[in-house]
Amino acid sequence: MTGRNDIDALRNLSGDIWNVAVDEYQGGFLKRRDLLKYAALLGLTGFAASQGLGGARAAAAGGGGTVRVGLGQPTKAIDPVSVTDPASIGVISQVGEYLILDDPKDGLQPKLALSWEADETASRWTFKLRQGVKFHDGRAVTAKDVVASFERLVDPASGSSALSAYKGILSKGGAKLVDDETVAFDLDGPNSNFPFYVSSDVYNAVILPADYAGDFEKTFNGTGPFKLESFRPKQGASFVRNTEYWGDKALPDRVEIKFFDDEQAQVLALQAGQLDVIPSTTRLELAIEGNPNFKLLSVQASSHDEVHLRTDQAPFTDKRIRRALALTLDREAIVKGLLKGRAIAGNDTPFAPIFPSADPSVPQRKQDIAEAKRLLGEAGVPNGFEVTLTTERAYDIPDYAVLIQNFAKKAGIDVKLNVLPQDAYYGSATFGSSPWLDSVLGITDFGHRGTPDIFLNATLKSSGAWNAAHFNNPSYDALLLDYSKARDLQAQRLAAGKIQNLLLDETPVIISYFSQYSRITGNKVEGVRFTAISHLLLDRVTFVQA
Repeated sequence: MTGRNDIDALRNLSGDIWNVAVDEYQGGFLKRRDLLKYAALLGLTGFAASQGLGGARAAAAGGGGTVRVGLGQPTKAIDPVSVTDPASIGVISQVGEYLILDDPKDGLQPKLALSWEADETASRWTFKLRQGVKFHDGRAVTAKDVVASFERLVDPASGSSALSAYKGILSKGGAKLVDDETVAFDLDGPNSNFPFYVSSDVYNAVILPADYAGDFEKTFNGTGPFKLESFRPKQGASFVRNTEYWGDKALPDRVEIKFFDDEQAQVLALQAGQLDVIPSTTRLELAIEGNPNFKLLSVQASSHDEVHLRTDQAPFTDKRIRRALALTLDREAIVKGLLKGRAIAGNDTPFAPIFPSADPSVPQRKQDIAEAKRLLGEAGVPNGFEVTLTTERAYDIPDYAVLIQNFAKKAGIDVKLNVLPQDAYYGSATFGSSPWLDSVLGITDFGHRGTPDIFLNATLKSSGAWNAAHFNNPSYDALLLDYSKARDLQAQRLAAGKIQNLLLDETPVIISYFSQYSRITGNKVEGVRFTAISHLLLDRVTFVQA
């Protein structure tokens, strides 16, 4: 138990917003780890570090050696501004850094930013930068580099893949130089979760030199714990310890990355002792299951495969029909069968249970075939209907599509499958020329984020860039604004509960699970860390001696 004096000490750390979180912690509504994560969001980074979270890690004994990593093929030239694929993110992780790292265990941790705070409206956020940081080419990192990095990301002419994340949040001209050590962000509107938007959650937000010209593969010039040794397109890359790194120096001497066209070749190389770390898929996990020579490392994530239902096209213009389809799914069976128990059930909103702002009192939707049939009858289609489900040939999604097809049959809904190659499914990723955004019914994979904001804005807001459901609901948009403006967890959870209940009623999307994110390693490797959005952190790796 925490004593009264301890609670009083917590209250003295900050103002009313923080004290609401302390009240929730004292009342048992907030776990200690979530309280510490919230402290980091408010910029109380010193408190989080004092509790054993985040900050620099002391160098361990037994360093040295080369970490050998297998990754898929990058889909195009590796450039932090335009990167989208997991392999490229894994490569950039060795050399590039963010203002903040969203650690899967400890939440927001200071990297190139030492501290941050918002004004009273959460419309302006100010970040103090770490001093003594150098790019690999020897130049000092200043606020000018930070401002230029974010101005580049929000510039429609830059080819930035982060435009959809920042839409309605941060516009060109919003990042401002205060002094050499301070950057301010004037937002398009209030946003109490903005630190996540300058963290590793927006994987494009790597801090680059102000004069960056889009030639990243030539030098891989970043601030990270490793620097480029060699790069071979389509083959791989190697990196060596950055002896001028601002923090604890990397323990391994080198990181060697090899690109693979086929995931099966990765697991064969791992089994042959040629690799130490590879990505994980259900098929690869089966290949190493029960073998003591390998380890499966996992973190719970907000990653999910979203089923969108076009609310502006038949048959899904009627919310009763949308709800009926959602009620056919047996979520626990999907988690246990398709995902081998490495997921948690979803409730048709982006509010994953791992988010402290999610309202846990909202009832969990469960399979109810009788109610689904009743809704279909009430909507005028008692014998069901036919519909085509369009999706991508990637990960476990084709198998998930078959499960949806089989569950829907129980209520008389005949789902035809149209499974496309991944690039064909996304098309140009713009409305009117993308099966993803234009199909009546589809499944799309969404990677992890540390806050639901990006999902809420991009996939469900009326003007959202990823709004494949074509959901246009003024009440939702208003609630989203309330959520963005909320300054404390109680206010956030109140707004979140209203959003969750509205989305359950309207059902523009079906989110039946939130996945874990995993990596496979050899059993002689310790200290492999990663985020659920594909960052691969190898600076603390050591090797167990036989």
